[in-house]
Amino acid sequence: MPQFLAHITLISELRKTGAIHGFALSPHRESCDTGVPTARRYRRLEPEKCAVRDLPLPLALTARLLPVAVIAVGGWALSSGPFAASPAKENSAQESKAEPASTSESAPATSAATKTFTKAPSPCGGVSTKTVKSLVPGAKTAGKEIASTDESVRRTCSWNALKGYDYRWLDISYEIHESDEKAESAYKERISEKSGGGAVPGVGDEAYSVVNLTAEDKQQTREGIVYARVSNALVVVTYNGSDFESKKAPGTDEINKGAIKAVKEAAAALEDSQ
Repeated sequence: MPQFLAHITLISELRKTGAIHGFALSPHRESCDTGVPTARRYRRLEPEKCAVRDLPLPLALTARLLPVAVIAVGGWALSSGPFAASPAKENSAQESKAEPASTSESAPATSAATKTFTKAPSPCGGVSTKTVKSLVPGAKTAGKEIASTDESVRRTCSWNALKGYDYRWLDISYEIHESDEKAESAYKERISEKSGGGAVPGVGDEAYSVVNLTAEDKQQTREGIVYARVSNALVVVTYNGSDFESKKAPGTDEINKGAIKAVKEAAAALEDSQ
């Protein structure tokens, strides 16, 4: 727009000084009157040479400078006029492009429960030879493992012997569970079935012992059972005895102490197996 106004001002100054008096531009158009209307029809005349007419200087300059004015006005409209982009919108657009896409918070990973014990160790190695001789006199110290449907889950070893009229039996079992929670649940279920006992401190995570007396055909048998939980494993010790001469059973203290001694060794052997 400023360029167009400058051109108009320059032309006005030249005309005042007479510098462009009598100046004519190159022919802008040709005008030919080759037809004469009549009452009946439009009669076509022979072709003739068209007369060349000059446009007045102001009109010619205006025609030539009009495209320049249009371009100038268009540029002003796009850069500073009503069609110019708003600075706030441009900044907003740039910020939206630069802003990184938000990522959703990752859910915390849920790790599978860690199994301290993945398989049961050999139960026949759960107690020492000395303990076997003390608790089950006359028994083979190697013990005898009882067949199991799944040895990775449950294994049991047994020792038994009759020395004179005294009979003794010792069982040691290892049970492996999927988690500490499941082992704890099994432990609580077992001890709820054997009331009248008490906790055994210092063995695994928790331990419980109970002693019961039974009789069959006047023959007494006293049996002690100890349950101990070590992480996801259970250690179960069963120890019982009878005196076939007197028909009596060993004392409660003897059976209870023997079972607790065996469970302590068996729990330690389980922990050492890892």
